[in-house]
Amino acid sequence: MPFRTSRPLRFGDCDPSGIAYFPSYLNIFVGVLEEFFGDAGVPWKELIATRRIGTPTVRLDLTFVHPGFHGDTLDFELFVRRVGRSSLDLEHKVSSAGTLLWSARHSVVATSLDTHKSLAWPDDLRAALESRLETSDA
Repeated sequence: MPFRTSRPLRFGDCDPSGIAYFPSYLNIFVGVLEEFFGDAGVPWKELIATRRIGTPTVRLDLTFVHPGFHGDTLDFELFVRRVGRSSLDLEHKVSSAGTLLWSARHSVVATSLDTHKSLAWPDDLRAALESRLETSDA
């Protein structure tokens, strides 16, 4: 099952015409990723402050299909497609009222916040990520 959550598209997320401003999508997107890790059992505060593990984006391929408008509810679906030694491949689908607005292929890597080098996912986090692995197309 994908991770699902929703966010409102607020006035400040839109350009003067009321259409979503794409950099705002990315800010909302980061919040969804933070929520996903918390749902997986490792809140970002713990990951960053206690474990000193970062999850920088190394690849992000966005495809915009339909505009979003001020007042829309954005429905996010996050699919775990692959868990590597230190990498994580995700797919995101963002819709509103059943209409796909945009999708993304996204890769992050686990890094030490002290050395800024990649590191293997800790066993507990790897297990949580692998338990969400989605092998078929949604």
